Amino acid sequence: MVTSEEIADVPLFASLTAADRQRLSRACADIRLAAGEYAVHEGEDRALFVVLDGRIEVVKVVDGIERVLGERVPGAIFGEVPITLGTSFPSGFRASEPSRVMHVDVNQYYAVAAAAPDVALQIGGLARERIGGLQGVAAEAPKPRAHLVGHRWDAACSDLRRFLDRNQITFEWITPDASDASTDWGGELPPDGDLPALRARGQTLVRPSLREVAELLGLQTSAAAEEYDTVIVGAGPAGLAAAVYGASEGLRTVVIEQEAPGGQAGSSSRIENYLGFPAGVSGDELSKRALQQARRLGAEILVTRTITGLDPSARAVQLDGGDELRGRTIILATGVTWRHLAIPGIEPLVGKGIYYGAARSEAAGTHGLDIHIIGAGNSAGQAALFFANHAGTVTIICRGDALEKSMSQYLVDQVRRKSNIEILLGAEVAGVHGDVKLEAIDIRDRAAGTELRCPSGGLFIFIGADADTSWLPPEIALDERGFVLTGADVAASGSWAHDRDPYLLETSVPGIFASGDVRFSPVKRVAAAVGEGSMAIAFVHQHLRSLQ
Repeated sequence: MVTSEEIADVPLFASLTAADRQRLSRACADIRLAAGEYAVHEGEDRALFVVLDGRIEVVKVVDGIERVLGERVPGAIFGEVPITLGTSFPSGFRASEPSRVMHVDVNQYYAVAAAAPDVALQIGGLARERIGGLQGVAAEAPKPRAHLVGHRWDAACSDLRRFLDRNQITFEWITPDASDASTDWGGELPPDGDLPALRARGQTLVRPSLREVAELLGLQTSAAAEEYDTVIVGAGPAGLAAAVYGASEGLRTVVIEQEAPGGQAGSSSRIENYLGFPAGVSGDELSKRALQQARRLGAEILVTRTITGLDPSARAVQLDGGDELRGRTIILATGVTWRHLAIPGIEPLVGKGIYYGAARSEAAGTHGLDIHIIGAGNSAGQAALFFANHAGTVTIICRGDALEKSMSQYLVDQVRRKSNIEILLGAEVAGVHGDVKLEAIDIRDRAAGTELRCPSGGLFIFIGADADTSWLPPEIALDERGFVLTGADVAASGSWAHDRDPYLLETSVPGIFASGDVRFSPVKRVAAAVGEGSMAIAFVHQHLRSLQ
């Protein structure tokens, strides 16, 4: 424990009486850290720390890159900013060598400040000084990690922009027709036949695949081992939750993602009914936090890898390129994919003004335009509210006669209050028009049978989703719509032929589990997916114990 004499040697506590130092000695925590171990992570709750021995470095992730902002030596404190402002830690504090720190929780600090008011004055002064330094870091314009040159209406360029954005890679996008394009690119632009082109780390890729971009930027695309305790397929909310809990509980965990972490939820502009975020949270922010958490806890996240097959008996997952990963358990968290609209001529315009879902990165391309959204679910409502702050007008096209049938009431109320959002009920899109990009759409009144052609600066489609399970072997039981059966539903289907009952999230193959939207369930919510992903790890442990 921290002794009263050690507390007396800390300049901050020099004015405490012997009795106050003794009380603090009995209440504070004595924390010993190995090199590389964190005393506190960025975002954790406020507290006050004193360095007793060793050296602590100040660490902050800025634009996806970890930066060391300073250090604390014996006698120095940290935590004064969150204590003063009542916020969480704006940066992390990590031991750069074996160290020892004293931890004073908030209530203990206030007791000390009441006994010795000059302590609070010193803390406030230090906080003002340090806030200035943090503001300087925050005010720095982040340097792009990549430069991308490509035409606005090139679908390949659109895919690259979305990939970089979803993987939290800052980049500068340069359009070839811009007056300063050559200056921003740093030289002569590649010919149109080589676009899109991407430059990063001193290398230039022309018309690159997502895998090539990921490897150039240092994203993990290959597993570090051949066998894991659990292999998680999909990095949406369910997959990331499973990764966090699996890695934190000591399981060797790997996540395989076809494109970028976050899943369908990652492209949601605003999630307002997620517990703990009273002001709502964007899908990409939630995904960013979960991804950082999973990686920090030791989970491997592979991106741009496609699964070509699964061998249930060997618990082996085959990847594109011939790689194979074996898992003692497997968690299916592939989520769902947007259902495509069956209109002639629509597919050539996808990425050229027509989009399935609505990534926040597309907002810049809608400024002042009249855009249209097909769908009446929560995702459509969230997208309409988000784009209404950028577009001139947003028109929601709904086949039904009321939004309330499929959209949460709080969203309906917000949508109706927005002056530049129009709602067309009993309507559908009958045609799309444009060569290089989308230019107009035909809207049909379903009751009257009439059609009206309207100019459109963007069409965003939310007409439901289908399970991504076509790659699964026949041993994995599905319902008639392709969703994975688990637990009691597996037993009821007659697909379970084992002595024990299946676990709640277990598929028809013991040791293979499903969570999130890919699982047959009436509840399709981000919170439900996160809960199922974490719950799946509990069943993984049960299954692994049964093998011993």
